[in-house]
Amino acid sequence: MTSSFDTILVVDFGAQYAQLIARRVREAHVYSEIVPASMPAEEMLARQPKGIIFSGGPKSVYAENAPSIDESIYDRGVPVLGICYGAQLLTRQLGGEVARTGTGEYGRTTLRRLGASALLEEWPEESDVWMSHGDSMVAAPAGFSVVAATSEVPVAALEDRKRQIFGVQFHPEVAHTERGQELLKRFLFDLCDCLPTWTPSSVIESAAEAVRATVGSERVLCALSGGVDSAVAAALVHKAVGDQLTCVFVDTGLMRSGEGSQVEATFRRQFNVDLVHVKAEERFYEALGGVTDPERKRKIIGELFIRVFEEVSREREDISYLVQGTLYPDVVESGTSAAATIKSHHNVGGLPAEMDLELVEPLRLLFKDEVRAIGIELGLPEEIVWRQPFPGPGLAVRIVGEVTPERVEILRKADAILLEEVHRAGLERELWQYFAVLPAIRSVGVMGDERTYAYPIVIRAVTSGDAMTADWARLPYELLETLSSRIIGEVAGVNRVAYDVTSKPPGTIEWE
Repeated sequence: MTSSFDTILVVDFGAQYAQLIARRVREAHVYSEIVPASMPAEEMLARQPKGIIFSGGPKSVYAENAPSIDESIYDRGVPVLGICYGAQLLTRQLGGEVARTGTGEYGRTTLRRLGASALLEEWPEESDVWMSHGDSMVAAPAGFSVVAATSEVPVAALEDRKRQIFGVQFHPEVAHTERGQELLKRFLFDLCDCLPTWTPSSVIESAAEAVRATVGSERVLCALSGGVDSAVAAALVHKAVGDQLTCVFVDTGLMRSGEGSQVEATFRRQFNVDLVHVKAEERFYEALGGVTDPERKRKIIGELFIRVFEEVSREREDISYLVQGTLYPDVVESGTSAAATIKSHHNVGGLPAEMDLELVEPLRLLFKDEVRAIGIELGLPEEIVWRQPFPGPGLAVRIVGEVTPERVEILRKADAILLEEVHRAGLERELWQYFAVLPAIRSVGVMGDERTYAYPIVIRAVTSGDAMTADWARLPYELLETLSSRIIGEVAGVNRVAYDVTSKPPGTIEWE
């Protein structure tokens, strides 16, 4: 899918902002890919990058087991930009000096430009940047020019124009750096000669071509859950192969209110897609009986989904491909060579080892905002494209404890009230995600002068750009009051409503 696009590699040294760097590059319409620092230089170069960006990282370059990189990368003619730890690493590896001076910099800092600079061209003499470092670059390697400093750090930016190697101590990827995106664009377009061709329409054409090359004239199944990702994947593959596509909507009994009817209406009427609606509620409840561990839930659901798809493929005959709406954050959180497993997404880490179907994942390299843009370009209705992200395992991973029909129905009703009230308040586009959680515990309450012993509902609402990090949303008190009143008053079995004020990290967006 990416062979026709200029590529920037983002080398991950364990930074919380590695994903953000990649997104900022893509916002400039250049394809970016995150790779581990342990990747050999030859393997990086085999991807034919137009440039390489070193991310920041939590360690000192002098720490034991601090991440490093194959030094031969500096002599291969590919422009390199180091950010924070990345800048310190290239400085140390190329003969400069990095030291702990006793004065770190954290937060907004004034940067002073020092003379001419290829990277900071047209920057003012002073500007605000965002710093977060304990070690500092104190001497540049031979052949480098120091092009910026701060009151505390003598080397805040350096560059070797001849070798096309650049480093900045600050973080251009964060919004608090005034000209951060301008710096990244300067690196991408003026120093790496990239073309801004990573656009929704070009991504669609490239992905459709890749799908056609993979499946040829064979028929294809698409796992259609009703969420944004699977809907966009289905629409994209339908554009690529037309009536070779059969969509399968598995009704697990774990869906939101009205989910099934909306999915059917969109794909039967608007796209005239062959849609198979499998009612499998009893199978899923039986498989989840007695299970409380969230990883087991995800793996059970992931495997059962696959088995249902395999059954449909055998009934339809000659179907060997399965389309999934897997996104890049799904892959990262399920564990890669550069990332620990946070949770096994049912469509990645939750897949069974043995499968009869070969996966086709046209969105696997995309972030959520890119998927939404592609959905609009493909003509999907706004109510689908801007639908709340919904986990593939459904309400099963929003019930903390055993999944039962009674608990699912309580949660479904509470969640429907939350969606209705957020929409009424006009906040749906301001929030990344908002949903209800049911911890399988009971607490004492009083209603109508009588003691109750019922479930709590926890409301979760966050703001985010890509779901890799998130902040809890500051919902108006009036809205929280309405939600509490309605949920307790209208949903039998609930006597308490709480609001989750945890950001990601340390929490995840979903509870399980």
